[in-house]
Amino acid sequence: MRVEDRIREVFTRAGAEGALHAVRLPSPDENTSSSRTASPGEDTSPGRAASRAEGGGPEVALDADTPVPLASVFKVLLVLEFARQVVAGQLDPRERVLVTDEHRLGGWGTAGCVDDVEISLRDLAYFALTVSDNAAADALLSRVGVDTLGMLARELGLERTRIVGGPREALASMLADVGARTEEEFAARYRALPDERKRRLGVLDPRRANASTPRDVTRLLDLIWRDEAGPPEACAQVRALMGRQVFRHRLTSGFPDDVRVAAKTGTLPGLHIEAGVVRLPEGDQYAVAVFARSRAMVADLTRVDAAIGTAARLAVDSLRPAAAAAPPSPAPRQRVDAGVPRVADTPTPGIRAWPRPHGTGPDLL
Repeated sequence: MRVEDRIREVFTRAGAEGALHAVRLPSPDENTSSSRTASPGEDTSPGRAASRAEGGGPEVALDADTPVPLASVFKVLLVLEFARQVVAGQLDPRERVLVTDEHRLGGWGTAGCVDDVEISLRDLAYFALTVSDNAAADALLSRVGVDTLGMLARELGLERTRIVGGPREALASMLADVGARTEEEFAARYRALPDERKRRLGVLDPRRANASTPRDVTRLLDLIWRDEAGPPEACAQVRALMGRQVFRHRLTSGFPDDVRVAAKTGTLPGLHIEAGVVRLPEGDQYAVAVFARSRAMVADLTRVDAAIGTAARLAVDSLRPAAAAAPPSPAPRQRVDAGVPRVADTPTPGIRAWPRPHGTGPDLL
């Protein structure tokens, strides 16, 4: 059976539909050996470099060119652009920002704090990628610029990627779609909606929300890991922050403990996402982007999260050198890393009290 068919079965058993793209990344030695002086007039832009890298290489592709909402995965592009502007001297990473009650969108990090927080731009980037902090991402986006992210996507050859706003716009869209004025009112109205109506939320429509394809997302990761998405210092910063993400319940759950995963999750009602780079003990690295739509319109489904890890492991195993002769990876870990909560990455925007009960506001990003 083709690996794509096996992956499709994994999602079906979990009550979901999946889209996935996975590719092996070249090692640093392969990058060095393949480098050469460009011919006169040759296009050496990052987007063109990605096209060369993808030509004819092995891949696992399940609906890999289907447009999908990005949710919080857009924060990878956001922090990349921030890091590029820092290296270019356009932004001071030490610049201080005050995150107040009016800026908070609920969830983790500064987004869920009760009191005002004064924080640097570089720490906003840290929280945006490591705990998917919506307020941090929103504040950072206001300094970087939405239009700039669209320009960056085009520069990198991400032809199916579109950025129309940040977490604040996504939340406003959700409230407007159900006729709610507050997050609490949204929670009450959303629970009463039939699933078919929930599926028509604008944030779940790739024609209206931040969107991309699994193939575009792995292309972005490939460029970042090659140091071709911007200055090497900027790419290294994104890689380091993705490696510190605290959520381990999706991609990481599919692999044994000696496998390292640097990734970014994304979550919306009925939409479970993670994209990242899987590094095996022998040093081989694989870019994997997995998008799963569950039949149940909730954001916290253990079986779907586990299916993302299983699908990623199947894809990586099939791409390993001499995969036909090699045994599959050992059984994945059956637990979440100690001390790390296994919940949606930004569960309850708008809830100010601490601790906040899960499910009292719209699950977002």
